[in-house]
Amino acid sequence: MHECILSTIGNTPLVKLTRLFKSSGFNLYAKMESFNPGGSIKDRAALNIIERALALGLIKPGDTIIESSSGNMGIGLAQVCAYYGLNFICVVDPKTTTMNIEILKAFGATVDLVSSPDPQTGEFLQARLNRVKALLGTIDNSFCTDQYRNLDNPKAQHRTMREIAEELNGDVDYLFCATSTCGTMRGCAEYIKAHKLRTKLYAVDATGSVIFGGKSAKRLIPGHGAAVRPDLFKPDLAYDCIHVTDVQCVIGCWRLVQEEAILAGGSSGAIIMAVDAIKHSIPRDANCVVILPDRGERYLDTIFSNEWVNKHFGNVPNLTKERAENSQHASLSA
Repeated sequence: MHECILSTIGNTPLVKLTRLFKSSGFNLYAKMESFNPGGSIKDRAALNIIERALALGLIKPGDTIIESSSGNMGIGLAQVCAYYGLNFICVVDPKTTTMNIEILKAFGATVDLVSSPDPQTGEFLQARLNRVKALLGTIDNSFCTDQYRNLDNPKAQHRTMREIAEELNGDVDYLFCATSTCGTMRGCAEYIKAHKLRTKLYAVDATGSVIFGGKSAKRLIPGHGAAVRPDLFKPDLAYDCIHVTDVQCVIGCWRLVQEEAILAGGSSGAIIMAVDAIKHSIPRDANCVVILPDRGERYLDTIFSNEWVNKHFGNVPNLTKERAENSQHASLSA
């Protein structure tokens, strides 16, 4: 029996994926972070940051928590704050999905929308960070969880890697994880180094993200990549980095749901396509783990919407055909 909903965070299942890359000869496992109660891996960071701040006396019930988030961290914080009697303001931008905003509101969070990008950088992330700073200066007893630099973010992910390692008896050859705040990447990398695991960590970043030195460009998939390099980033964390485009994220998501019956979010699709990019260099019988960060329901009006995909990407090879066939089958059964 669990003592409260927050005690169900973590210990998410590790699922073997037997249909994707089945002819490649390596073992592929998915760490299913969608099983966290708030629906994503960010539940781990949200809980760790808030509980550490409470334990250190940095915050108390009734105080106001402020954070910039495109969705998952905000939802994780909204749930934790609701449980501990904390007010929560989530600063979002127009890329945040309608579903995420409604979930935030359901938990009692105040949603503060930044409608224009930062005039100097042209980026919404910087505009959100500027807004957080402004709110902190005007609201008494306010506290920023600062997911982009707070070390309690990656420390929460030590446990994620420990769970993976323990389930596979330390026999992890490759790990693929998405990058945004760099919390997951840093936390897993620190655990791998501290426990002398042989694991090669591949960071999966968005084309148009600046984290690994790329040129900033417009991106559509929230929570994948970043327009500002987070302070949590360190150049030696990953064995290598693989960049994935928005349309590849979409294709990867559809492959997951069609081949493995897993409905997952945009960065999960990116991770699948990253594995696809290097599959021929992975030895037979190697153990590969992908961390799938969140649920796909939050992307029903974007990645899993025919209208949205056609609007932004047009006729996507293979994907459009498969979606059309699925629609035809649905019509016939109706």
